[in-house]
Amino acid sequence: MLMKRMVAIVEDEPAIRDNYAAAFTREGYLVRTYANRSQAMTAFASRLPDLAVIDISLEDEPEGGFELCRQLRALSPELPIIFLTARDSELDAVSGLRLGADDFLTKDLSLAHLIARVNALFRRVEALRRPAEASQMVRRGPLTLDAERMQVEWEGQVVLLSLTEFWIVYALARHSGHVKNRQQLMDAANVVLDDNTITSHVKRIRRKFQSIDPKFDAVQTVYGMGYRWVD
Repeated sequence: MLMKRMVAIVEDEPAIRDNYAAAFTREGYLVRTYANRSQAMTAFASRLPDLAVIDISLEDEPEGGFELCRQLRALSPELPIIFLTARDSELDAVSGLRLGADDFLTKDLSLAHLIARVNALFRRVEALRRPAEASQMVRRGPLTLDAERMQVEWEGQVVLLSLTEFWIVYALARHSGHVKNRQQLMDAANVVLDDNTITSHVKRIRRKFQSIDPKFDAVQTVYGMGYRWVD
């Protein structure tokens, strides 16, 4: 009999915490919940979860989730971590991803969407434990994209992308030169976003590549239509 995967939920609002816990339990996950960073770290010292869902503001710590993410990353480089928060500023998202989170989601998304993103992260973990296959690779000049491992490199350096950003890059690079409209990018990333959010994701993607290569310009805007990848 396979052991159930453990999902840890660190959320200081009891009703929200219980709602998420019930949803993950229905999906067959073993769930552990914590109201603050101290409770979570005490438990994690004995056993790490298989995935952690963390809010940023935790009781009397406005940014306790960021510190918890930092502590978790020190314990395990591979543990999947998702920020799930009411705070939706780009600064918060960038801060969370820089600390090593795998995804940054806001609480206005549906439970079905949250479960889908968690399942996607578990698929990523499984893929990292298997050797890469050439058929899963996309190479476009300095870009190497491993769809199985959900890993992107530019000029040999890893580009740290969230799941949404990864699938946007994948959709564009896989069909280099073809224009993808916003709906096609949302379909590829399995998300529902408004135009401004898509634009923000593309801006973050560009900045992440430009931090490695200041001359990066492979993601082009086609005004009135969408975006395309240019080799």
